[in-house]
Amino acid sequence: MTYTMTAAPADRLSAKLPSSLKRLADIAFNYWWCWTPDMISLFQTISPEEWERCGHNPVALLETVSYERLAQLTCDPQYMTRLEGLADQFDRYMKADSTWSSRVAPQITAEKPIAYFCAEFGIHESLPIYSGGLGILAGDHLKSASDLGVPLIGVGLLYRQGYFHQRLNGSGWQEDYYTNNPFEQMPLELLKDEGGVQPLKFEIQVRHRTVKIQIWKAQVGRVSLYLLDSDREDNDPIDRWLTGHLYGGNQETRIAQEIVLGIGGVRALQTLGIEPSVHHLNEGHAAFCLLEVCRLEIQKTGKSFYDIEKSVRDRCVFTTHTPVPAGHDVFSADLMDSFFANYWDQLRLSREQFLALGARRLGDPWEPFGMTVLALRLCRSANGVSELHGKVSRKMWTVMYPEKSEDAVPIGYITNGVHAATWAAPLMQDLYNRYLGEDWTTQLVDPQTWAKVDQIPNEELWERHQILKERLIAHTRYKVRQSRQQRGEHGVSIEATNRLLDPTILTIGFARRFSPYKRGDLLLRDAERALRIFSNKERPVQIIFSGKAHPRDEEGKRIIQRIIEWCRNHGNVNDRVAFIEDYDMHTARKLVQGVDVWLNNPRRPLEASGTSGQKVCFNGGLNCSVLDGWWCEGYQEDANGKGTNGWAIGEDANTSDQALQDRIDSESLYQLLEEEIVPLYYDRDEKGIPHGWIAMMKGSLKTNCPAFSTHRMIADYVAQVYAPGTKAFEITLAKVPQQSSF
Repeated sequence: MTYTMTAAPADRLSAKLPSSLKRLADIAFNYWWCWTPDMISLFQTISPEEWERCGHNPVALLETVSYERLAQLTCDPQYMTRLEGLADQFDRYMKADSTWSSRVAPQITAEKPIAYFCAEFGIHESLPIYSGGLGILAGDHLKSASDLGVPLIGVGLLYRQGYFHQRLNGSGWQEDYYTNNPFEQMPLELLKDEGGVQPLKFEIQVRHRTVKIQIWKAQVGRVSLYLLDSDREDNDPIDRWLTGHLYGGNQETRIAQEIVLGIGGVRALQTLGIEPSVHHLNEGHAAFCLLEVCRLEIQKTGKSFYDIEKSVRDRCVFTTHTPVPAGHDVFSADLMDSFFANYWDQLRLSREQFLALGARRLGDPWEPFGMTVLALRLCRSANGVSELHGKVSRKMWTVMYPEKSEDAVPIGYITNGVHAATWAAPLMQDLYNRYLGEDWTTQLVDPQTWAKVDQIPNEELWERHQILKERLIAHTRYKVRQSRQQRGEHGVSIEATNRLLDPTILTIGFARRFSPYKRGDLLLRDAERALRIFSNKERPVQIIFSGKAHPRDEEGKRIIQRIIEWCRNHGNVNDRVAFIEDYDMHTARKLVQGVDVWLNNPRRPLEASGTSGQKVCFNGGLNCSVLDGWWCEGYQEDANGKGTNGWAIGEDANTSDQALQDRIDSESLYQLLEEEIVPLYYDRDEKGIPHGWIAMMKGSLKTNCPAFSTHRMIADYVAQVYAPGTKAFEITLAKVPQQSSF
């Protein structure tokens, strides 16, 4: 089937703008702008107040700002010169035909791209279809694929109400609420059929009902992200909510959503006329796509399932993202019967053969159907997201490979990274332009590029870091004040936000999902000792918390409440502890760009990778973390066992006694703060410059930035997964081409 691009939203928006500003519409509908600081500034300049009100959404901004204001900008020669330059930069980026990928892996083509399936994508806060690390990683994956010119498309779901919003009530208990996403005012295009009138659609079966799915497209640089939406008037009211919430509902909702993502995702690509060379499942949520690829191959060839199984496996790869059992979806046989009773016949399988595809132990009638198991069975490649996670995953899934030793279980690893242009503050990017060279973004994986940070004067690096910390504190005060006003707190409490935090004080950041294994309150385990650290008059410490607990995670909510209660019960630290509600990508950027120390203390080895600490590295911040996930690879120490680029919490006691491990790790954290971190931070020269601290900042920049970018990660996926055997990889990886030649 074909679809039309006529009367695209960008064209309709362009028609409302003065002729000399029409390029703003083109760029607004491509998320390239969100990792181009000058472009963000250009939109913000139109109306800073409206930019904030519309949630940093340039389409909504241009739809609502007055024509008079737009006409004023056309008379501003400086603004028009900036727009012309950025439009030229955008055109060069989009039209380049010589890219890193085209030179290194020409066998990956736009005609047969990589199809990257994920349940969530964190592109920008103006597209709120993400909840946390998995989605942010997926968004960064698309951005680096775009920068490197890898022919790749994304496939996901468009959630009408996204992930829940968070607010804390007067007792500090998390309350959840939802709001509708106005798709028609977002940087999205609803694809139309060849007549250009009706939305392009396809059908899937969910239980015994036919569900019609329409397709939206978000453009992420040179990568297209296709998002599936069941919210149509011609669907049953229940089915309209299949794409209502991210990670909401019960098991029936979850399996139905994963049918839409997996089976629906393959049908969407078929409807669009896209034939991928590789289907990449980013986590097991999309594993049903494997069944649909098999069904289409059986339909095409007339062969049996077992005859086509290898050819399907050759086209499918899988990344697992968590060692936490709850993160691996499993469904009962009864539930599978309810949703797939009419499907396994199309695969030419019996019920028992079908259910065996998702069973860890073959022949066990009580085994539930596991999505990770299905992915491992039908993908030619599987990988964890850090070296340690690869090892843990091999141990977790050895039951599926009884004939293999644990080390021989076919699960490798590719360590996650972050998209530097998205997460490095413009102020730091400007500094890198001056001292690392203006092409530093194209040389991200070259250690020699980052070795040049030694040339940055300590005073200059410290000054910029302090500016970013002041901005973070201003943002925190604004968000806390807003929350207190919404709760109807009295004026004294609201006025107190003006004293909240101090930019001269050592500032720790802790922001992530509040799940019990992440131990969000470990720092407060010994409440009195924590109080002494925070309230020290000569060398005080302050901390900013943020993050959500899943709506059904009561213990996670209690952890948040305990933090709030601890602050209220110790009035002398009230100004040194803050909790930012409703964590999103906007707050995340402020945090990773402004904190002195990023704290991460999960129970080892339950952190598969983690990427927030990597974002901190690109801004000169330091990590204090349990040796888990990526930090096992990032942390370095000297001959005396002291960290040279951050700090390692605790030790692996090799015990199943969680209370004992918590005690060991909390004691280590207190000791690090009291004996190393705090003294180093406050060791200043006569100008107030902490040279020892800055030496560690530079150590982190030099060692972590070249190793933990998504440019390096994408290059690894190309060489190891997408196009194994790619030639000249080692040479070209160290010299990612300049943007002008993309």
